[in-house]
Amino acid sequence: MSVAGRHVVVTGGGTGVGRALALGFAHAGARVTIMGRREAPLREVARQHREIGYALCDVTDSASVSAAFTQARGLNGAVTVAVANAGAADSLPFSRVTPDHLQAMLAVNLGGVVNTWQAALDGMKSDGWGRCIAIASTAGLKGYAYASAYAAAKHAVVGLTRSLALELGQSGLTANAICPGFIETPMLERSIETITAKTGMSETNARASLVAANPQKRFIQPDEVAGAALWLCSDAAASVNGHALALSGGEI
Repeated sequence: MSVAGRHVVVTGGGTGVGRALALGFAHAGARVTIMGRREAPLREVARQHREIGYALCDVTDSASVSAAFTQARGLNGAVTVAVANAGAADSLPFSRVTPDHLQAMLAVNLGGVVNTWQAALDGMKSDGWGRCIAIASTAGLKGYAYASAYAAAKHAVVGLTRSLALELGQSGLTANAICPGFIETPMLERSIETITAKTGMSETNARASLVAANPQKRFIQPDEVAGAALWLCSDAAASVNGHALALSGGEI
């Protein structure tokens, strides 16, 4: 794999998909810096592999991200892979979406990608090789009821990815988005809790309602997302640029 010896930054690296990404890249020989707002989960992931370090930041704050990248470079050298994984989801009917709610969804899910990639790009261009990867969602490829603000933000990430890919052109850098369906993570568990609380549905039925759209009738696993990210960094994916890769069992 092309990541051996390279420095990979993963935002939202303390839990779920971020944890799987960090460990996947570290086991493939990369030096990894994970970033997030809470130190305890970051420190716990870093303990799992000697090539994983961490830096605190809020991805919605460009100055915070820039400072974290400066720290990361001091730990592990130039950043050549930036995985914008940090995100948040909330469920509301459209009639209850407020400007503050919309802005919150855009700030973390879209702004977090912008801030992460902008902090990484100059160093990548100097190196002549780089991979910008966004962990988006099938909500960036289709609509979901009661998730309009989240879907709007993830659609914007896909548009951002395709636009940046055109700008990168012959630079040796690529930009791609990975769009998983529902992933078996703590975020999914919170979604199930919300469904049961708001509808009175049993946990079993809530899970079934979320998995129903996937033709394979299962949830995506975090390791599958990590595997897709590793492939995008491999020589085999050198010409994959501006792509939104659906991991959805055929849902889309």
